[in-house]
Amino acid sequence: MKIDNSPARGMRDLLPADVAVRDHVLDSIVAVYRRFGYQRIETPALEDINRLQSGEGADNEKLIYQVLRRGLPSFVAAGTPVRDLVDLGLRYDLTVPLTRFYGNNHASLPSPFRSLQVGPVWRAERPQRGRYRQFYQCDIDMIGEASVLAEAELIEATSEALAAVGLTGTTIRLSDRRFLSALASDSGVPADLQAAFFITLDKLDKIGWEGVRAELLELGLSAEQAAAVEGKIRGLEGLATDELAGALAEAVPGLAAPVIEDLVVVASCLDRLAKSQELNWEFDPALVRGMGYYTGQVFEIVKPGVSGSLAGGGRYDKLIGRSLGQDVPACGFSIGFERIVDLLARQESRDAVAVLTEPDVPVADALEVARELRAAFGAGSGAGREVDTVRRSGKFAAQLKRLEAAGFTGFVLVRMEDGAVVRGELRALGGAAQG
Repeated sequence: MKIDNSPARGMRDLLPADVAVRDHVLDSIVAVYRRFGYQRIETPALEDINRLQSGEGADNEKLIYQVLRRGLPSFVAAGTPVRDLVDLGLRYDLTVPLTRFYGNNHASLPSPFRSLQVGPVWRAERPQRGRYRQFYQCDIDMIGEASVLAEAELIEATSEALAAVGLTGTTIRLSDRRFLSALASDSGVPADLQAAFFITLDKLDKIGWEGVRAELLELGLSAEQAAAVEGKIRGLEGLATDELAGALAEAVPGLAAPVIEDLVVVASCLDRLAKSQELNWEFDPALVRGMGYYTGQVFEIVKPGVSGSLAGGGRYDKLIGRSLGQDVPACGFSIGFERIVDLLARQESRDAVAVLTEPDVPVADALEVARELRAAFGAGSGAGREVDTVRRSGKFAAQLKRLEAAGFTGFVLVRMEDGAVVRGELRALGGAAQG
């Protein structure tokens, strides 16, 4: 009987070359975040099911992998609710665990606290290309900073992190949940329909205005109300910083002045940032972001020609209060790690040399050659270069091709000659001649 060794649906094995690319991307991003003062923390993969199903995770709460309680009997009574059988779940993002972490450890943390998290999350997605049930997230959050210093710094740090892995020429999209709430109220959207209104508006880039209008009518808005919403949003697109305050105040009279001021401050910061980095920004009045816990500004980073966003986040001032008993200002940004890895063309991810030893070369001598090479590379400009000991086998040219396919960039041939060990010169693999 043939054994199926493939991973579970929606999961995947990663080969060494894949992991090398991921390590390079992650190391580059983390190095940038550390320069901005963000500190790595770790949280458990499992969280209390009640916390995960608090109602703030939007559709992600429907995708939780739930874990059975310990000590359940082999059979349970018919009609037993699922909630009675589970007490834990696998985390579906890193923000909800962070709020619990802060509630538990805030007395030992500085204020503001700059958090950096990297790790796997799990969602019971329908498997398809580019969508996995286990994937990595990379988040930075600033907790305890009420001003838009948090928003501006998070955006700058993440823009720089993306540039560090070669993703330049990006566009930052900026909006505010408070603006969207005021827009809904000024447009006559009843309070009990505003959540559905936001969900519909968030689909604009997928279904266009024709689809959005149809869904707004289905929600119960009149044709005049739907037209007013569309007109206001279209009128606020593409605004420059010096136009933003006046246009917002005129289009949405119910919008509080501090909200407008916050948006103008962040826009001014982005104007200055764009002078030193290859990026653009725009106020996107239809940007919602899907999570239910956002309370203020929301933002995304996109790249022309690439579907979806490379990173997204926003302010969530009420979420930590669920863990701490009092509200704490908080803002976060999450990089789409898997999407970025998939986007980057696979480049040479190793700089490795093979110590290619003939079968009659003593093991101790082969290891000594490798040891000397590591010492030489470590002392010079090639610091960090890998050195692997590999036994000669098969046809020489075919073995060199296999080494090149495995990521080796060079080799040293070690052989016996008149009873003595002879080490050849370092020779390149790939474009250089083998000789």
